[in-house]
Amino acid sequence: MRMHNPPHPGEVLRDGIIGPELTVTEFARRLGVSRVALSRVLNGQAAISAEMAVRLARALGGSAASWLHMQANYDLWQAEQSAALRREIAKIERVRPKAA
Repeated sequence: MRMHNPPHPGEVLRDGIIGPELTVTEFARRLGVSRVALSRVLNGQAAISAEMAVRLARALGGSAASWLHMQANYDLWQAEQSAALRREIAKIERVRPKAA
């Protein structure tokens, strides 16, 4: 298991991009998405999609892959913390690949 709780990518955006100089409404307009869609990401209620990652990379620089990687790290950590999932995983038997 990972030892830390990675932030949701929306938190990174909210803390590092949104402010008096750039509002949610203006950033959404620049990205070409609705204010509601961006707001859901910023509040951790929606994941970064591949399309949103491409838009963010274009607007902020860097790579779309880095945004998707950040989302995957967040999702994986959340799943690993789920007690219900851990109980389900404990029931899974190892599958052996078939012989060639």
